[in-house]
Amino acid sequence: MRLKQAALLLAVVAPLAACDQIDEYLADDAVEAEQVALYQSVSVQRRNITVAVEAAGIIEPVTTVEVKSKASGEILELPVDTGDYVEAGTLLARIDRRVLNNSLQQAKASLEVAKARQANTRSQLDRIARLYQQESLSKVDYEQSLLEHATARSEVVRGEIQVENATIQLEDADVNSPITGTVIERLVEQGQVISSPMGDVGGGTLLMQMADLSHVQVRMLVDEIDIGKVQPGTIAQVNVAAYANRPFEGEVVKVEPQAVAEQNVTMFPVLIDLENREGLLKPGMNAEVEVVMARRENVMTVPNAALRTPQDIYAAGSVLGLDRETVDRMLAAAPDLPPPDGGGGERGRPAAAEGAPAFDRERMRAIFMKRRNGEELTEEEEKLMAQMRQQMSGRGGPPGAGRPGGEGPRRSSAVDAQFGGDYMVFALRGDEPTALRIRTGITDLDHAEVVAGLNDDDDVLILPSASLVRAQESFQQRMSGRMGIPGLSQQGNRSGGRGGSR
Repeated sequence: MRLKQAALLLAVVAPLAACDQIDEYLADDAVEAEQVALYQSVSVQRRNITVAVEAAGIIEPVTTVEVKSKASGEILELPVDTGDYVEAGTLLARIDRRVLNNSLQQAKASLEVAKARQANTRSQLDRIARLYQQESLSKVDYEQSLLEHATARSEVVRGEIQVENATIQLEDADVNSPITGTVIERLVEQGQVISSPMGDVGGGTLLMQMADLSHVQVRMLVDEIDIGKVQPGTIAQVNVAAYANRPFEGEVVKVEPQAVAEQNVTMFPVLIDLENREGLLKPGMNAEVEVVMARRENVMTVPNAALRTPQDIYAAGSVLGLDRETVDRMLAAAPDLPPPDGGGGERGRPAAAEGAPAFDRERMRAIFMKRRNGEELTEEEEKLMAQMRQQMSGRGGPPGAGRPGGEGPRRSSAVDAQFGGDYMVFALRGDEPTALRIRTGITDLDHAEVVAGLNDDDDVLILPSASLVRAQESFQQRMSGRMGIPGLSQQGNRSGGRGGSR
């Protein structure tokens, strides 16, 4: 019975061992294939790069005026309609004048009565004044005459004001255009009785709305992530569906400070001013806006995927079979980048301190090789290594100094990241991958402008990120392990060898 069980176990284990060998063979091929596909060499290319912020918006008038009538009554004439272009002072509506004309005539009659009374009191005052001087009348009678004359004179002034107001109200029966523009909405019809806002607590009847459409604006909402890139005075390109092949050029005139929430996303309104002399843009049109922040033509570029940061330079180097010390040696031997325009330190980083030590490249190479070979460094060599690492951490070198945790220098803002900075790449020099420092300009998120550090004939390597390298290593570890029947290999390992369990 035991012989049968042993034979059966050998019959199961032998094919499993063969399967394990096949799995290892296939796994090795898969790992090699994946390593080949993980990176590729691309040439530095010249191209045009544009950095822009895109958003949707609505066409709206810059100036909108609500037209109301100061006079109340029935609308007798309404010569304009929606869409009509009118000059300032053009008749828009005529209100019934009969009541207003009667009020004017009544005010004029009251004024004539007041003037007659004033003349009468004037003559009486003159007569009483002479009698008072002759001491024929008392002072009380004289003062009473003065009061009556003053009252008559005030009635004349009141009458003149009433006449003037009635005249104005009669003139207000003709509603004229307050601006040169277009009637965009008409809210009343001929024969309708309207009320004046002068005597109506409800604000009176709104007749129509007018707008100057020679200039319009686009109100677009920009995500808070991109709002820092938008500045007043920037040129914007506006496209509307009605004129798909005709872009309109505008200018950013205002970035409103108060944010609005749009589907739980914080947005900021941005106003784009547009000339509309031909009247092609109508209020309410949907518009697609592209605000161009920067544009470069015929500049050296590399794919963004080729850029390396201090956080992933070593992980990317491991894909090429380069250890940390080799990468450090390459970066130490790489040419220094020229200072950026405008002086000071490199973009996004402080300038190097005065008196920073200058390192002998040949000596540093010797120190790196000595350390790589496992030889013990002297105290002076250890000090030089520490000084070099500290200096490199301030100019985009390996992490580990300058900030705790080896995070490397921090950028000042997202705008700096959008418009370039200092990075590292792996380039082919003599058919060998070499770590170099480069300075980039603007980027369209696919390609980055190369300001310094590379030549037109260089080839750079597109390598995976640190997360992809870790995933690859985990994949290799899983594939290199034996994959037998679940439980069999585990039991065999616990008992000291395969097939040792019963």
